[in-house]
Amino acid sequence: MSEFKDLINLCRGHLVYIQTHNFPDPDAIASAFGLQKLLEIYGVESSLCYDGRIDRLSASKMLDEFHIEMSSYRDLMPDMKEEDRIICVDTQKHGGNVTDLVGDEIACIDHHPTFVPMEYKYKDIRIVGACSTLIAEYFALSGNRPDGDTATALLYGIKMDTLQFTRGVTESDIKMFGFLFPFCDQEKLSDLERNNIEFTDLKAYGEAIDNIELYDKVGFSCIPFSCPDALIGILSDFILTLIEVEVAIVFSFREDGVKLSVRSEDPDVHAGDLLHEALEGIGSGGGHAAMGGGLIGKDQLPKLGPYPNDFIKKRFLDVLGKG
Repeated sequence: MSEFKDLINLCRGHLVYIQTHNFPDPDAIASAFGLQKLLEIYGVESSLCYDGRIDRLSASKMLDEFHIEMSSYRDLMPDMKEEDRIICVDTQKHGGNVTDLVGDEIACIDHHPTFVPMEYKYKDIRIVGACSTLIAEYFALSGNRPDGDTATALLYGIKMDTLQFTRGVTESDIKMFGFLFPFCDQEKLSDLERNNIEFTDLKAYGEAIDNIELYDKVGFSCIPFSCPDALIGILSDFILTLIEVEVAIVFSFREDGVKLSVRSEDPDVHAGDLLHEALEGIGSGGGHAAMGGGLIGKDQLPKLGPYPNDFIKKRFLDVLGKG
């Protein structure tokens, strides 16, 4: 654990913030919470932060269940200093879904591919199913036993980001499930996994169904009103369940621009690369082989022309060679 000890030494004597991506999901929250608890063992205090919204019921249930405190950047701005130390967790600086905060990003722990290489004093970026797996490994390799809440949160993060071990799962994810399971609270885990759809989400499901368009094995669906990031991801998972669809692309028009989510079960289509290429020059995006997200900022919307839906679809179909 010499590398993790390097991170501890980098943090000692400084104010430390653990930053997730702007719309933290269960894996991001669990990873940040787990790292905070592990650093506490070594006498390092830290605060969890994000810049965006907690817009998923499963995420807000986690915060309540485990009494996790996460602060919005807007609340921290008056106090955060340039010399304060930031650890990016489940995200990377300039990753397209993370704000560049005032502090110094000294470290990055993430499981997403890198699209904008950055230098960190400590870096652990590995392609696994969930970032929670990496944090669980820190506990396992250091000989530290996670408490019940930490183990349960990390287990839930792994299950959610791998879609119950059906998406992007690796041997490491399976091993860490086995490590965490004896320490978790199974009743809390079951409660977290129940009732994670809100009544208001049904309208978005209806629009996704009504607006779906198929191009060979590619399914597009436009949601004409603002949807939270997490719900757009859930809808792309939903579209992918259709037997006719191997690549699902869902996008929502919002105040901040157009938010996109891509899911792929076609081995020849890498979801993150598809987003990165399709949005080049008009937005940013990336992710894993099976899943990814992107954003076309509102300042770029004039580039989409009078028929933005058609413009977006053509961008993706051209990259896929179906234009």
